[in-house]
Amino acid sequence: MPEAHALRQPDTLIHARWIADVDTCTLLAQHAVAVRAGRIVDILPSALARERYTPHDNVELGTHLLIPGLINLHTHAAMSLMRGLADDLPLKTWLEQHIWPAEATHVSSQFVRDGTRLACAEMLKSGITCFNDMYFFPDAAAAAVAETGMRAVLGIIAIDFPSRYASDIEDYLTKGLAICERWQHDPRIHFSLAPHAPYTVGDSGFERIRTLAAQLELPIHLHIHETREELESHRARYGCSPLYRLERLGLLGPQTIGVHGVHVDAADLERLARHGCHIAHCPTSNLKLASGIAPITAMLELGINVGLGSDGAASNNRLDLLQEMRLASLLAKGVSGHADSIPAWEALRMATLHGAKALGLETEIGSIRIGKLADLCAIDMERLELAPCFDPISHLVHCVSRDDVSHVWVEGKCCVSDRILTQIDVASLKNSARLWQNRIRSSLKIVS
Repeated sequence: MPEAHALRQPDTLIHARWIADVDTCTLLAQHAVAVRAGRIVDILPSALARERYTPHDNVELGTHLLIPGLINLHTHAAMSLMRGLADDLPLKTWLEQHIWPAEATHVSSQFVRDGTRLACAEMLKSGITCFNDMYFFPDAAAAAVAETGMRAVLGIIAIDFPSRYASDIEDYLTKGLAICERWQHDPRIHFSLAPHAPYTVGDSGFERIRTLAAQLELPIHLHIHETREELESHRARYGCSPLYRLERLGLLGPQTIGVHGVHVDAADLERLARHGCHIAHCPTSNLKLASGIAPITAMLELGINVGLGSDGAASNNRLDLLQEMRLASLLAKGVSGHADSIPAWEALRMATLHGAKALGLETEIGSIRIGKLADLCAIDMERLELAPCFDPISHLVHCVSRDDVSHVWVEGKCCVSDRILTQIDVASLKNSARLWQNRIRSSLKIVS
C-alpha cells in the first residue's frame, strides 16, 4: 500500500515498460511512478495507477526502461570548452604544456559559466541528473546549474599555486566557503571540499581541509594515485605513497571520494576499505591519458564503494556515463579473467546508487523509491539496433547509447522531453562554444 500522502493526486504519472529497481536488482514490468512536489509518492502497476490517479501530466512510455538519473561522480564541467584540445598526450605533458597555459589565459567566471552550461546540456541529454564537480569559480558553475535545472555537488577547490581565481590555499577556501553560504538554500546545489591532489596540496592545506570537513560535514573530493609518475615523485618528495600520507594527515574516511585510484597496491586497497573511502572510477579518461586500468574488481571484493565518473570533456572527450558503464564492465572482465565481474546490474548501481552514497545523498537520490526525489531517466528500447531484447539491463549497459535517452526529470521537473532540452537555449550554447573556441585557438596559435 502507498503512504497516506501518496493518495493525493500526483503532479506526474510516468508509465514505463520496465522500471529498474537498483536497490533490489529487479525489474518491475508495466509499472508507473507517481510524482508529487518533486518526490516519488507511489510505485505501482500501471493498470492500478490508471484507476487510482488522475495526474496533471500523464506520460506514457510503453517501450521504455525507466532508471534512476545517472550520477557523474567526477568531472570538471567547465573544461567542456577545451574538448579535444591537445589530445593524445601523456597526463603530465597534457596538463603542464597545454591545459594549464590555456587556463591561465582564459579561465574566468564567464568561461566557467558558459562551459558548465555546455556540460549540463550534454549530461542531461545523456541521462545524467547529478554531477560532482571540481573547478575554479564554483559560483559561476552554481549559476549554470541553477539555470539548466541539474543537480550538482560543486567542489571548493584548493591548490597550492595561484590561478586567475585565487592566490593561495586560504584564498581558495575563503572564497569557496563564501560561495557555499551564498547557495545554501538551493536544494539542488551542494558543496564538497576539493583539494586537487596530494602532489598539488601541502600538509598545512590538508590539515585545514580536514578541520573544515569535520566542522561543515562536507565530502572531500580529490585525485589519488592516477599515474605511476605521480607516485614516484610523491615518494621522492614525502617518502611515502599519497594514500599513506593522507591517512597520516587524517584525510581518509567515509567522507573521502578518491578519483581514479589506478595504481594502488594491496596495502592501499586495505587502507581505503578500512576507512570506508569511496572511489570515482573514470575508465575512459584513464585509458585516453594512458594512466592505466584501476583494479575495480579487487575494490568491490573488499567492500569499497565505487561510483563512475566521466572526468572532464578535455580528457575523455564525452560526458557519457552509459559509455562508462559499458567500459567499466568490459575492463573488469578482461583484467580479472572472470566474465561475471561487474555484471550489468552492478554497473548500473555504480552509475546511480553508489555515486549517491559517495556524495552522502543516498537517502534522496540514486534509486527509484517512494519518498526519494524524482531524478529519473527514460531509455527508449524500441530502436531496431536494440532488437531483440531479452534482458533490458544488459541492453542498457552493452547496447544502448545516449541517443536512446528520451526523457529526463530532475526533482520531478522534465529537463529533456522526447530528446529535446526543455530549459536550455541550444543555439546560444553553440554560439558561446564557437566564441571560446576562436579565443583559445587564437591564443594558442592553433591552425585548423
